[in-house]
Amino acid sequence: MPELPVYDRSGKKVGSYAIEPTDLAPHINKQLLHDAVVMYQANLRQGSAKSKSRSEVSGSTKKMYRQKGTGNARAGSKRSGVRRGGGHIFARRPRSFTYRIPRKAAQLATRMAVASKLKDDQLVIVDELKFDQPKTKEMAGVLNSLGLSGMSTLVTIESLDDNVYKSARNIQKISVSPVADLNALAVLKPGRMLVTKAALDAIKEKAKNGSN
Repeated sequence: MPELPVYDRSGKKVGSYAIEPTDLAPHINKQLLHDAVVMYQANLRQGSAKSKSRSEVSGSTKKMYRQKGTGNARAGSKRSGVRRGGGHIFARRPRSFTYRIPRKAAQLATRMAVASKLKDDQLVIVDELKFDQPKTKEMAGVLNSLGLSGMSTLVTIESLDDNVYKSARNIQKISVSPVADLNALAVLKPGRMLVTKAALDAIKEKAKNGSN
């Protein structure tokens, strides 16, 4: 079984971690990953776009000129959608783009996403990531030591940690997520994934139990 190096916060190798993609997902289904990513992106849409129909724009509803005898095409209200300033013929209305794929499929897609990061050598393991208080400078130093400075990176921790989150929130291209909040889009979007040893243990355990 291949082993990945485990680093400390200074970038020094302090051990190894035996894991392979099949420990997380039996195979990587690109269609399922695509379906999951499209779902999460659709669910992020506000759906607040709106335009006015002919009944909502201002203007008289009076017939513009008589039906016959002018030499012009017949015309009704100036609010018509074919005239400048008129309403939209198929006016947009606020709507929800939210939909769901089956829960088991979404969970499997998340594991496949992590497995793909592992397969593509885009996953970095750190032994632990803790801060006594929020320190952006310390987090930036850790990322720099691990060769992740300037790269879009998802920092994955075992459980929610305010100090880690606050230390990373002002660094561009860096996001933080506990294992419980992972999804396929969050994993695949950044170029790298920095995961603590404890978090990777939790991901493996969830994969073993068939849940996310």
